[in-house]
Amino acid sequence: MKHTFHPTVIAFDADDTLWMNEIYFQETERTFCHWMAEYAPETSVAEQLFQTEMRNLSLYGYGAKGFTLSMVETAINVSHGRVSAGRVADIVKLGQTLLTRPVELLDGVVEVLPLLHPHYQLVLATKGDLLDQQRKLDRSGLRHWFHHIEIMSRKEETDYRQLMSRLGVSPDEFLMVGNSLKSDVLPVMSAGGHAVWIPYHTTWQHEEVAASHPRGYTELHSLHQLPVMLGMAVQ
Repeated sequence: MKHTFHPTVIAFDADDTLWMNEIYFQETERTFCHWMAEYAPETSVAEQLFQTEMRNLSLYGYGAKGFTLSMVETAINVSHGRVSAGRVADIVKLGQTLLTRPVELLDGVVEVLPLLHPHYQLVLATKGDLLDQQRKLDRSGLRHWFHHIEIMSRKEETDYRQLMSRLGVSPDEFLMVGNSLKSDVLPVMSAGGHAVWIPYHTTWQHEEVAASHPRGYTELHSLHQLPVMLGMAVQ
């Protein structure tokens, strides 16, 4: 499992790499679709919600706030304006619960970050709403393990090149660890960096990619495997 490169910087995605996230959005979506079932089949509501989210990404970006606004818009559309003010208030409160949930760390995080911290420059490179991601980071108790925090509105090749430039490292020194092939792995490889993919058991539809994606990254089953991959002795 040992690698053939020597990174000096290890960047980590946050949502569904360090802490749970998508499962909460899916729970919220199921509740919303159940509420809207009086107007349309739940599968149809879910599809309309996703299409609304995609249209709104350029306006709201990623995160719970944009998701909540998209739920409200979808409720108005699927009900043809008949949804009650009370139900809209319920939807807003439902979305707010995404912003107040406790942060639940994933397996291996509390052991691996302290192990890597003395040997690598650790970076948090996460996508989403600035305030929400900062709030989750503070609640996680992990902030002090990172030398640099980068909350990104996009995760594309150009964005990673800019991040590497700000950090003053070459692509060959940069390793990205994340759960999304689309956001954490493929654009980093296109930028000349290295990537580790740790799949999470549930993935947002927007982050899914075709099976014929290029290889070249390392796939791990758990964050626990990362120090071993890097050739570190683990007690």
